[in-house]
Amino acid sequence: MLNEIPVQAPDGQPFRLLTLRNDAGMVVTLMDWGATLLSARIPLSDGSVREALLGCASPEQYPQQAAFLGASIGRYANRIANSRYTFAGETVELIPSQGDNQLHGGPDGFDKRRWQIVNQNDRQVLFALTSDDGDQGFPGHLCATAQYRLTDDNRISITYRATVDKPCPVNLTNHVYFNLDGDKTDVRQHKLQILADEYLPVDEMGIPHDGLKSVAGSTFDFRTPKIISSEFLADDDQRKVKGYDHAFLLQAQGNARTPVAQLWSQDEKLQMVVYTSAPALQFYSGNFLGGTPSRGPEAYEDWQGLALESEFLPDSPNHPEWPQPDCFLRPGEEYASVTEYQFIAS
Repeated sequence: MLNEIPVQAPDGQPFRLLTLRNDAGMVVTLMDWGATLLSARIPLSDGSVREALLGCASPEQYPQQAAFLGASIGRYANRIANSRYTFAGETVELIPSQGDNQLHGGPDGFDKRRWQIVNQNDRQVLFALTSDDGDQGFPGHLCATAQYRLTDDNRISITYRATVDKPCPVNLTNHVYFNLDGDKTDVRQHKLQILADEYLPVDEMGIPHDGLKSVAGSTFDFRTPKIISSEFLADDDQRKVKGYDHAFLLQAQGNARTPVAQLWSQDEKLQMVVYTSAPALQFYSGNFLGGTPSRGPEAYEDWQGLALESEFLPDSPNHPEWPQPDCFLRPGEEYASVTEYQFIAS
């Protein structure tokens, strides 16, 4: 179902909202501005319905917030140090968006664009976007699509694809935030598992300097499920960024049929399983969410939502030595990244 909201987006046209439904009674809402996930409502076994995603009260609030709530991120998700990289001996200068660095594709990234609705029905929607040569400093003309599907086993399946006519780093993801309690609770009381043997330490600006580090014996070991608060801010790597905001190199190594993470609500009535073909998962514990507009009269506070972003490791264009696929897309190739969030009620 497609609805036009009679409120103008930054381009002067109305926001367009789409609703997906499955036979299990789950309802997902999306928006063409930023190809954004707005809502996911899951029926629980007790007959109640729980909202699993953070969101704003109205579409016009989304362009005003800086947390990237539910938005599609591109051309390059996460950070590129000093807003530059070198490819084939040539240095490419990008437009900074967080201090000296570029975050989430630049100040006018894909989250701040209207995506075209190519087709849609009750189970899926396909969005498309074009990005011109030089957009945010990136070389080449890029064509991207984002497909969202809702399956009958309560999976939100997201597939990003892209092609380019010049070599360019491409790293698309969705920046959805979860709180499986369905309310503005402290998400650090959720239980989390991340099936990863290594994580990437970063400095205060989120830039990696020292390479991958084993999770063994550290507060970053989520291989066995644990309550997020149990070791929160217990080491310098966390304290630098006010909690968890780190990439984990996944054991699945791109196998999208293997779970890479699991999350449980505080009351354990709702569980989420994450699958992805991406090599890494960025776990962000919502350390700077405070002041972000919510669905209610009061804004979100820090740590009331968390993100599990599927992507390449941050600053990958400057680190070809890292053990993951090449983040550079070349003419004649297709970028494809699949991520599924499956919700299980109990």
